[in-house]
Amino acid sequence: MGPHEEYGFARRRFDVADAVPLLLDPQGMVTGWTDDARRLLAYPAAEAVGRKLSDLLAAEDAERVPDLVERCRRDGGWAGLLTARRKNGQPVRVMARITSTEETPGGSRWLVLLSELGQAPGWDMSRAVLEQMVAGAPVGIAIVDTELRFVWSNTALEQFGGGPARRRLGLRFADVQPGMDAQAVEAQMRHVLETGEAVVGYEHVGHVRSAPLRETAHMLSFTRLEDDRGHPIGVYYTVVDMTERHRARQRLALLDRAGESIGRSLDLMRTAQELADVVVPGVADFVTVDLLETALRGAELAPGPLADTDEVALRRAGQRSVADDLPEGALRVGDVATYLAGSPPVRCLTTGRSWRADRLDPVTREWATDLPEGRRTFTFLELDLYSVMTVPIRSRGTTLGVTSFFRRHRREPFDEEDLHLAEDLVARAAVCLDNARRYTRERDAALVLQRSLLPHRLPEQDAAEVAACYRPADELTGLGGDWYDLIPLSGGRVALVVGEVPGHGIDAAAAMGQLRTAVRTLAALDLPPEEVLAHLDDLVARSAREQGVEPGAGDSGRSSVGSGCLYVVYDPVDGGCTMAAAGHPAPAVVAPDRTVTFVDLPQGPPLGVGGPPFEAVELSLAEGSTLALHTDGLLARGETTWAVDTGRERLRRALEQAGPLESHCLTVVDALVPARPYDDVALLMARTKRLGTEQVAAWDLPSDPAVVADARRTATRQLAHWGLDELVFTTELVVSELVTNAIRYATGSIRLRLIRERALVCEVFDGGATAPHLRHPRTTDEGGRGLLLVSQLTQRWGTRFVPDGKIIWAEQSLTDVTE
Repeated sequence: MGPHEEYGFARRRFDVADAVPLLLDPQGMVTGWTDDARRLLAYPAAEAVGRKLSDLLAAEDAERVPDLVERCRRDGGWAGLLTARRKNGQPVRVMARITSTEETPGGSRWLVLLSELGQAPGWDMSRAVLEQMVAGAPVGIAIVDTELRFVWSNTALEQFGGGPARRRLGLRFADVQPGMDAQAVEAQMRHVLETGEAVVGYEHVGHVRSAPLRETAHMLSFTRLEDDRGHPIGVYYTVVDMTERHRARQRLALLDRAGESIGRSLDLMRTAQELADVVVPGVADFVTVDLLETALRGAELAPGPLADTDEVALRRAGQRSVADDLPEGALRVGDVATYLAGSPPVRCLTTGRSWRADRLDPVTREWATDLPEGRRTFTFLELDLYSVMTVPIRSRGTTLGVTSFFRRHRREPFDEEDLHLAEDLVARAAVCLDNARRYTRERDAALVLQRSLLPHRLPEQDAAEVAACYRPADELTGLGGDWYDLIPLSGGRVALVVGEVPGHGIDAAAAMGQLRTAVRTLAALDLPPEEVLAHLDDLVARSAREQGVEPGAGDSGRSSVGSGCLYVVYDPVDGGCTMAAAGHPAPAVVAPDRTVTFVDLPQGPPLGVGGPPFEAVELSLAEGSTLALHTDGLLARGETTWAVDTGRERLRRALEQAGPLESHCLTVVDALVPARPYDDVALLMARTKRLGTEQVAAWDLPSDPAVVADARRTATRQLAHWGLDELVFTTELVVSELVTNAIRYATGSIRLRLIRERALVCEVFDGGATAPHLRHPRTTDEGGRGLLLVSQLTQRWGTRFVPDGKIIWAEQSLTDVTE
């Protein structure tokens, strides 16, 4: 484009009313600056006046300034495109016109007019063009004034109801969409008007005039409109119909909730009720779940649909209404009714296919007959039911019953998508119901297994007085996944353990047995509680992977994924108590004065699901304190679980009562758990003891080989004081070997401790981090027989690590000595 063409183009495109004026002296210095110039380039007048024009342009255009000045002098002015530079360095494309204003002795003064280039050259974004763009857009668009009254809207907005655009003029949002929450929408508009902050992605769920019976979802965005002075003149907003996406999210959420809520037990009636609870009100207003009597008894069922029959007896196993307004005489949970041939429930049972009706005949009566005394059928008009779906409950090729879904007149009738969703939900529940049916056939074998897994008698020890109570959800078989244990540890300490495996039945019992065995094995390693749980977590996750169970998949087969465990170690020497939890409730502590507190215990993730590392807490317990370890079934109430605070308050009141520990443990369970609990319950109570000062003796030893003989003599004197002269020889050998090893292989201080309780315990502490290993020396070896002799002469020996070193210990039984 030549200079004259460029000038002519700029003249055609330049709108003086929108231009930003600048004044330049003959040398090209800025002498006049306006507020419009400040808004365009962000320089205040104090910083702009006195600058050269070239300082306000991008580098490539700054180099053109001398040539432009020459062209202005020759042609009397210039117009064209330039790139200016804002104060922050951001480039802005502008149309510029330079004209002479007056002649001075030093030359001409110049007026520079700048207009920001907001659109591509050749385009005229007039109101007519803008209205063409938005009028045919599929998105609803509207503009309201500062009083929130419609001043303009496009055609697409009419699809949401409220009439054509011309009828909206002057109306408020509530006038055109009374079914939506107009107050909330207008609150968003006022916020935008007051603050100027745009609101993007505001989701509104409700009903619109175009679909009064259907719940709809819309995504709205609001932007403030301003005049050229920045004053608000209204709000521009857009509306997008998100109903289908909203319904898809609801369906997915409902399926997720069904997976979590249905099948939490092996009780047929409870599982049927869980299905009814999940689908109301999300899918239907009224739901009934009817099961065959043979399925409820756990009998073996023939594969495929039922044979054609004149009538079928079904028991109402679950039902749920969106409102408690069903007639008193209607069928109730537990009632048995006969469904006549040709009725939709019988048709579904015999064909194995679902059935749906958009509209029920209002004068038709319910399909059941032979109701219990005092019950009668009602017409669908009396029940205010008008749309129905009936889905057979089938699993593993067998038919268990039928589920019926009803809607009332205030909602739209069921469609095919609703039917598919209902079939998915029923299919999930059918698997759980069939599992419960099969469970009854396994209970005899399960009873034998359960009895072999739980401890018949807790081991005797001197650290605590212990009592336990176990109450399974199925009292008939005594089968469940909750468990408890007490494990004697070295140094007179004990480990108290309570755990819970998800689910019930033989698989849960088998998984519980594996978990309890693993805990006892890990406890023998004398690891801290958090490390025991970490190893247990790895074991569960590895076992689940070998079985093809993904982390977080829940109860599957005999997997322990998702199990909870509380591991507590108590030391009767100093009253120290250390504990860690994996997805398990924290224990309660009952002080000697009957004050009840709950340990502030960090909750680690359930076993096998992954997550942050486990944390332990340490506390000191006064002698006579009682630890109450329990599973979450202790806080269950009916089919639900109390809130944490409510459940703990009930437990607190029960624990505050006094009494012998054995009877008190049973009293607590009786007070909190019904005779037929909805979840397994395990309670382990331990009243702590302390070893007396006359039962523990300890000495600090220097790291000097000469001290070994002194250690032997000191131990001999202590045994004589205790009257254990028969153990002197063995104890001298043990002390000599352990102290010698500590001096030879470890660093730092050495500590010898003897503990007399049910066994004589000899412990040697050192600051080393390496555990000794038992060797089998050859005949010609001069050493290496010490630990071999210790292992042969003592009842058991081992190593446990503490934060500042390790302890090597050995135990000698006192049973033979006392006898």
